[in-house]
Amino acid sequence: MSKGPRGAQAPDPGRDKWRAGTRAKAIGEHAERREEFRTTSDIPIADLYTPADTADLDEDRDLGRPGEFPFTRGVQATMYRGRLWTMRQYAGFSTAAETNRRFRYLLDHGQTGLSVAFDLPTQMGYDSDATQAEGEVGRVGVPICSLLDMETLLDGLPLAEVSTSMTINATAAILLSFYVAAAEKRGIARSVLSGTVQNDILKEYIARGTYIYPTQPSMRLVTDVFAFCAAEVPRWNTISISGYHMREAGATAAQELAFTMADAIAYVEAARAGGLDVDRFAGRLSFFFAAWSELFEEVAKFRAARRMWATIMRDRFGARDPRSQVCRFHVQTAGSSLTAQSVDNNVVRTTVQALSAVLGGAQSLHTNARDEALALPTEEAARLALRTQQILAHESGVTETPDPLAGSYYLETLTNELEAAARTYLAQIDELGGTLAAIETGYQQRQIQEAAYRVQREVEAGVRIVVGVNRYVDDVVEAPTIQRLDPAAERAQVEGVRRVRKGRDAASWARALARLGDEARGPENLLPVIIEAVGAYATLGEISDCLRTVWGEHRELITV
Repeated sequence: MSKGPRGAQAPDPGRDKWRAGTRAKAIGEHAERREEFRTTSDIPIADLYTPADTADLDEDRDLGRPGEFPFTRGVQATMYRGRLWTMRQYAGFSTAAETNRRFRYLLDHGQTGLSVAFDLPTQMGYDSDATQAEGEVGRVGVPICSLLDMETLLDGLPLAEVSTSMTINATAAILLSFYVAAAEKRGIARSVLSGTVQNDILKEYIARGTYIYPTQPSMRLVTDVFAFCAAEVPRWNTISISGYHMREAGATAAQELAFTMADAIAYVEAARAGGLDVDRFAGRLSFFFAAWSELFEEVAKFRAARRMWATIMRDRFGARDPRSQVCRFHVQTAGSSLTAQSVDNNVVRTTVQALSAVLGGAQSLHTNARDEALALPTEEAARLALRTQQILAHESGVTETPDPLAGSYYLETLTNELEAAARTYLAQIDELGGTLAAIETGYQQRQIQEAAYRVQREVEAGVRIVVGVNRYVDDVVEAPTIQRLDPAAERAQVEGVRRVRKGRDAASWARALARLGDEARGPENLLPVIIEAVGAYATLGEISDCLRTVWGEHRELITV
């Protein structure tokens, strides 16, 4: 690990001589582009890195080997030599049937995992015919209101063979229940299902806002999923602890790393408080990070994340099973880096970002499409995004050996610096009483807002260059063909929800919801009760409203 103040370099007489001679002469002839260079996390970048910067690096302590503690160099011994990352393309359209068609298209073109985007009403616990849903149905993802919708979404898909990632949080337990029930109706046992449910409510309070319930009952739903899947759906990743959305809101790489780890600590603490043994559930925890265009900082971030999580689980929580110490993560390229101007530039951005994820050892990856700053991606744009991953996998050579940048003086130093910066944030959160207490004070929110403000000021001032936006602007830009939603789809979805309500057994439905309300007031795991309600064709909105009645809703504290 690095020593000394952040950004300080170890003494190196050879470097000092080079600075006084060769470098000074070069600068005298042609000044450097800036007086100082820093990463997006405000970490100073030196003019030269040498063996002196990594002299105190201990291979066993700081790096290990691939597949061994502290997993800095990767979570599998062979990494991509044995198995490539899962290639996912996030998709969700105005109806379950249309989304199903896109999934079939992507699987036919080489995608190896499914990734579901849900519309805003589904994320917020409203059915498509709710007043609050009007105008939002199917806009940013697929609406799923009932077991019938989930059956349509999954129709004909090989659920026993491919994993499914569902980006859903406040209603995660309900969507997982839909998924399990739909699979079982097809004769597929829950024990063979594999996938991930995002289920990360804390980052919603920090950066995204699609929460429903107060923090304590929300955390109960999260840990109920942990316990249920440990017993019933053992191949399912029960949470994807997400730094991605915080990064999209403006967090730096160091903040993304720190706040994601802080949230993960809170989930482990909650699960242990609920009586779960850490080695029983921790092996199915997963993470979700963003990949931005500053290549080396992103690679360093991914490496630091693995090392941090391994030591946190071993030293803070006493985890002994190596699987409990492994930080497995999905990566998505940076949606907020995409520009509506000159969309072809987005292909280049996404390629660099995807490369950082691969060099950083991701277990699965989604590459954004070139047109996503304008609308949901067209089939052609989604295919090109998938091809980007396939070219990296099969033509670039970066998959041939694990952690190919290991040992770089710069990268190893940057990995240490990022970890040090992240641990400083973690110490501040601990001083505030932990993640939940820090969220209540608005600590993480303020840090992210201030970082986002600084970046926006730099872009507006031209200090931070965005190609095609504030520098190198194209004279003529042709607007691409974009994906357009059929307004009739919302009407059809609303009619479908109403047909489900009319066609179900009213007595079974009433009993199931009554039982859910009773159990929500007690301590028992709610997943079996939610699955029972789902099987009686209770809708997502009805189940969510039942829990709203018992628990109330979260109201954000407004500070002046």
